[in-house]
Parts: sequence; C-alpha cells; structure tokens
Amino acid sequence: MGHRAGVNTYAARTRRRARRARIALRKSGVDYFRGDGSDWLAFAGLLLMIPAIAFGTLLDPVWCAPAALVLPIVAGGLLLRPASLLGLYAAAAGALIVESVVLGPYTQGPARVTPGTVLVVAACGLFGLLIAQFRARVGVPWRRGGTMLFDLRERIRVQSALPRLPQGWHREMALRPAGGQSFSGDFVVAARTLEVVLTDVSGKGMDAASRSLLLSGAFGGLLGSLPPDGFLPAANGYLLRQNWDEGFATSIHLVLDLDSGDYELFSAGHLPALQLHAGSGRWEEKAAEGPLLGVYDGAEFHPVKGSLHPGDVLMLFTDGLVEAADRDIAEGIDRLTGEADRCVADGFEGVAWHLIEAVAKDVNDDRALLLISRPV
Repeated sequence: MGHRAGVNTYAARTRRRARRARIALRKSGVDYFRGDGSDWLAFAGLLLMIPAIAFGTLLDPVWCAPAALVLPIVAGGLLLRPASLLGLYAAAAGALIVESVVLGPYTQGPARVTPGTVLVVAACGLFGLLIAQFRARVGVPWRRGGTMLFDLRERIRVQSALPRLPQGWHREMALRPAGGQSFSGDFVVAARTLEVVLTDVSGKGMDAASRSLLLSGAFGGLLGSLPPDGFLPAANGYLLRQNWDEGFATSIHLVLDLDSGDYELFSAGHLPALQLHAGSGRWEEKAAEGPLLGVYDGAEFHPVKGSLHPGDVLMLFTDGLVEAADRDIAEGIDRLTGEADRCVADGFEGVAWHLIEAVAKDVNDDRALLLISRPV
C-alpha cells in the first residue's frame, strides 16, 4: 500500500508527465525532420513573422518595404504543407490590405503598397504553392531530399567499386555523367571473383538515373549468384518485367580468371571490348553476340573467349565515349586506341579519366570506361 502511494505522489506524476512530454516533443521533431509529422511549429513561427513585418512597414516603410512579406511566403513554400501554406497566404493578404489602408494610396508618394508589390507577393506565393504541392506529391521534404540523393549517389559509388585485385593486376574505372551531373545512365557492378558488368541504360543523365539506380541494385544481386552464362538471361527477364516505355539497355559482362588470365565476355547489344596484345602492340576487338536487354524474351547470349597475358590491357566502355554527332563509332574507337597507345610506355595507372577527357571531353552523353591491365 505504501509503495502504491509513493508511486502516485505529486513528484512521481510530474516526472511521468515531463517524460511523456519529452518523448512527444522528440518524436514530433524527428517526424517533422523526416517530413512525417505536423508542420504546426514552422507555421506558427512564419505566421508570427507576418504581423511583425507589417508593423515594421507601418513604422518605417522605406527600410521595411511592403514587399518584405515575400520572406515568410518563400520560407513557407519550403517548409509548409499546401493546406498550411494557404492559411499563411491569407494572413499575408490581410497584412497587405492593412498596409495599403494605413499608408494610403500609392499615388501619394513612395514606399507604399503598389500594384507591383501585390504582383511580386502573389507570384512568390504561386511558386511556393507549386513547390509545396510537388513536395507533398513526391513525399520527400526539402530538408531530406538533398540528403537522400547524396546517400543514393554514395551507395551507387560504393556498389560500383571494383574489388581489389591480387599483385600483378591493375584495374580502374572512370564514369562521367552527361552535363556534369551526379547521376548517370551508365553503371558498373562487380563481384569479387572478378565478374564485372558494364551497363548503358537508354537515355542519359538524370533522365536515365532512376532506371539506372534500380537496375544497378538488381544486377548487383544477380551477379555472383548465378553461373556466368545465366546472368544476362536473368537480367533480360528482369528488365522485361518492368514494362518500361524505354526499357532497353546494353550490357557487357566480363568473367576473368585471375590465376590464368583467361576470360569470357558476354554481350547484350553492347560495343565490343578492346584488348591490347603486348606481343604485337595491336588492339583487337572482342565482340560477343547477344541482343539488347529488355527487347524480347528467350534471348540467347553467346560469349567470346580470350586471355590476358603479361603486358596486355582490356578496355570496356560505353557508346558515349566513342560516338558523337560528327563522327561514327569506328572513328571514335580508332581515336580511343590511338590515345591509349600513348600510355603504353608509362603504364595504364590513372589513365581512365585522361582517356575520357582526351577522347570525349565535350560529348553531352554518359561516358564510362573500365580498364583492366596485367603489368609486366
């Protein structure tokens, strides 16, 4: 009985209320940051700004112009939901009416509410409402949208990282999205046995980024889980199930034995790989047979085999590197091999970026180059 009385004391009840209040406040803050909670706190703060700005305008309209009401309106477009935003706009409209009545007609002097002021405030309100509606439809608050995109970009980068190769091997990859953007329609996935897949999704830059992101995750799960000859058929079936309007992609799949240097190349409508034979100093095109991914079911992919000897180099690349409006693919491949020949004497370490810049610096397309060499 005494224990129960102690639990129900005023101090105990106060502590429980304070604890519940802290939990509710913390949950509200977390939900608001994630975009899941109420926006009442931001709404209240912006709503209080409006009479403060109106009061400042009535005191000194030269230093606090009537157009200053755009400040809470712009902030509201970034912070509030559409329903709350309409309430903020109503308050701003009321403040403009009060300012125009107290300051008098705009024809009687400067620093008054002019038709231009009304148009500027209304235009900012319209843009803010459009932004808020788009954000509500997407379901990603502006506070987290940039963080989410950054996280996605880093995950793609980590997934595309090539595994460390044993001594006697060198690998590097360079990828340049179209227009200098952060996302690309080209991607690479790799498994530790050295299985590498270079894929070019239809489209470029941000237009292909969402499909590239989805496919990179799916292909990364398939790679290494299936025998080499089963990867492209499984990838083709996955792409067909998406029913995209622009659902095709090209892909090249390399399976390399790091002990012997023997490899197999599977291709799905992709450009041929290029192999430099150290003995002859000549480049050879290694073209496998296979249709584009996502075109028809039951496609067959026939590999081409080869071997990398000490001093040899193998390059995989996408069409953005060698294709341009003023030249055909054959000319672009000749330019790529000619530029690569200049690197033979000094070795191929750190040359992937250089080759992209030298061969396709100004091409407005996604460009990717994967280089594997076996130094002497």
